Amino acid sequence: MKNEAQIGLLLLQRFLYEQTDEQHTVSVSDILRFWQQHGIQAGRKSVYTDIKLLRSAGMDIICLKSRQNRYFVGERLFELPELRLLVDAVGASQFITEKKSTALIKKLGQLTSASHAECLNRRIYIDGTIKPENELIYYSVDAIQIAIQQKRQITFQYFEYTAQKKKVLKHNGYRYRFSPYALIWNRDFYYVVGWSEKHGKLAQFRVDRMTAVKTTMRPTVQMDGFDPAEYVRKVFGMYSDDCRTVELLCDNCVMHNVIDRFGESVETRTVDEQHFCATVEVAPSPPFFGWVFTFGGKIQILGPQTITDKMKEMSAWLQK
Repeated sequence: MKNEAQIGLLLLQRFLYEQTDEQHTVSVSDILRFWQQHGIQAGRKSVYTDIKLLRSAGMDIICLKSRQNRYFVGERLFELPELRLLVDAVGASQFITEKKSTALIKKLGQLTSASHAECLNRRIYIDGTIKPENELIYYSVDAIQIAIQQKRQITFQYFEYTAQKKKVLKHNGYRYRFSPYALIWNRDFYYVVGWSEKHGKLAQFRVDRMTAVKTTMRPTVQMDGFDPAEYVRKVFGMYSDDCRTVELLCDNCVMHNVIDRFGESVETRTVDEQHFCATVEVAPSPPFFGWVFTFGGKIQILGPQTITDKMKEMSAWLQK
């Protein structure tokens, strides 16, 4: 009898969590009918007792007073709009495979009622988003994250593509030894930043091109003063480690673009009624110059001269 009562309590918890919300409430009769379907024989008093127990355990069970009281689960770990945001992020991510996206969205649906879960089963369309096929990246990310937390080095192999779209390991399968400091999300890809033993300096690798990631027992090579946020801000496009102070002459209409890229703390000054000057720290790499080009002259590089010369070289190359 005691075991049956415990089973009934667990069944009631699942029933209320999965089947009720603000628009879908249940009565005591509905609960008794549900119990009977699962072989539990109990009376109305048991319903009231179990609801009281679930409330005391922290479950937010709301009672709508009427001739026949109606019950539903109110506050949950995630609200429906929050789950929608998570589902959209999963669906839009180029990092997550189609198969894994479907599985994750299904799991997110278990955090709300069945009717709300149906609302989550929708597809958003993102122009140019291509889903990967390799699911090993999830385990690589997990292994790297654990290594970062435990301050241990990792080893891995790195691959690239041939002109025939075949994957080949770089340097004949050389295993890189690496001290990971941070995982960075940039342009829909994961990068790991840290100290590379091979290169003898700070470096970054795209995680989806890493394979056979293994955590070692060696402690990481420490680098004082490393700031991941500052690193992302400076190393524009993840390609260069030569950061420079650059002055940009900008039309007023692109202020929001400058803030989007460099943050609200970016140093700016008014030049005239139509222009402002921004002083930024960037890596003078092709992605940075490409970003400047996209504004069609509304952002111009004022200096230093070496950077403007590089910009001119790239412009001349593009016009060939």
